[in-house]
Amino acid sequence: MKQRSSSLGPLLLVLLVTVGTVAVILWSMNSPDQVRVFLMRLVLISLVIFLGILLIRYFTLLWFGFMQHTERDIEGLDQGELPPISVIVPAFNEGAVIAAALESLLALDYPTYEIIVVDDGSVDDTLDVAARFEGHEAVPVRVFSTANAGKATALNLGIANARYAFMFCMDSDSTVEPDTLRRAVPHMRDQSVAAVAGNVKVNNRTSLLTRLQALEYIEGLNMPRRAQGFVAAVNIVPGPVGLFRREALTEVGGYETDTFAEDADLTLKLISAGWKIVYEDQAIAWTQAPDRWLDLIQQRYRWTRGILQAIRKRRGVLIRPVPDFPLWLSAMEMGFEAVVWPMMNVFAHLFFAIVALLFGMGELVLYWWVLLTLLDLGAALVTVSMEEEQLSLVPLALIYRFFFILFLDVTKTFAAIEELFRFGMGWEKLGRTPVRTAEEGAQ
Repeated sequence: MKQRSSSLGPLLLVLLVTVGTVAVILWSMNSPDQVRVFLMRLVLISLVIFLGILLIRYFTLLWFGFMQHTERDIEGLDQGELPPISVIVPAFNEGAVIAAALESLLALDYPTYEIIVVDDGSVDDTLDVAARFEGHEAVPVRVFSTANAGKATALNLGIANARYAFMFCMDSDSTVEPDTLRRAVPHMRDQSVAAVAGNVKVNNRTSLLTRLQALEYIEGLNMPRRAQGFVAAVNIVPGPVGLFRREALTEVGGYETDTFAEDADLTLKLISAGWKIVYEDQAIAWTQAPDRWLDLIQQRYRWTRGILQAIRKRRGVLIRPVPDFPLWLSAMEMGFEAVVWPMMNVFAHLFFAIVALLFGMGELVLYWWVLLTLLDLGAALVTVSMEEEQLSLVPLALIYRFFFILFLDVTKTFAAIEELFRFGMGWEKLGRTPVRTAEEGAQ
């Protein structure tokens, strides 16, 4: 799916909208007093509506997330009752990090499982590093190699060669906690559950950028996923940590290769088929977040466009509700969070900033910013506490809303516009920082 990228069209469209907004406001300043009063009232109404949507969104997610947190008391099964699991690890040019990933899998506290590594035509030493783990005494490790065809194809190859009825899929740049499988498997006692989405956390918290992403994963990604988990309707099973029922994967035909977000696409397929998707916050995977702004932009472009591609493929789900209403609502939320909300946030900041400058309503807009900051601080404190995370992440909420999230929403808006006009986008591999394995750490 490598195509040339062009941003001229989206840039022109955004510029046109911005110029149009400024022109209307400037025109109103030279208009009769009645027109100005009407427009100022319209601004106030717009501000109240935006804040209302924001508050409803936040408190709904926090409430359902809290309910999921308090009701997720699932007792572990006895050793003999734990079903065997096939762990599938697709890898492309991950020689710097795959050893740490496999070591974390070999350290899992679980009685019976196998590890399948699928090298997707890597040109570095990924295959050689993975091959060194074959022949492990306690846990069978099998390594397959194929020509480069993408992550989805690699996952399907792993599924085809798996021996067991449950599949645990994990990215090769991630590591997992020892009790991850034990925490996820009990959810599969419900025969209507197709997948269990785990909790993804940022591992490389070495800079302001990666620490902001650590907070984003907790507040911006896991908070909605936790809320969706309360109604068993998670809309994206993340690549670093997802447990699947083989029966469900077979029914929907596995992963597909025609989107930039195969995880979102597969989850929508399962939702469309009426399966439930749940969340387990104690099934934890640690992943490497981009440590450069350009890499972050590239990652979020791919995520946003991939989600929109998946939605476009299965837009019938949005028009025609599936039998289970929460699943349909979850699919609707995917589109809202990927496109509608980022655009609303960007436009609101732009619009109210211009209004503050031209209408002298700076004090009102300042109150709006203070309210949003307090809201983010409260949400950060609640979500960080629920996950027993570092409290030092909470103060980052002071710059989280008006810098980091706004930056991401601008990126998502441009990505959505490019996807709307079907502009091409290449796939670039993100750089990796080598992760020290247990053996290296002991030296």
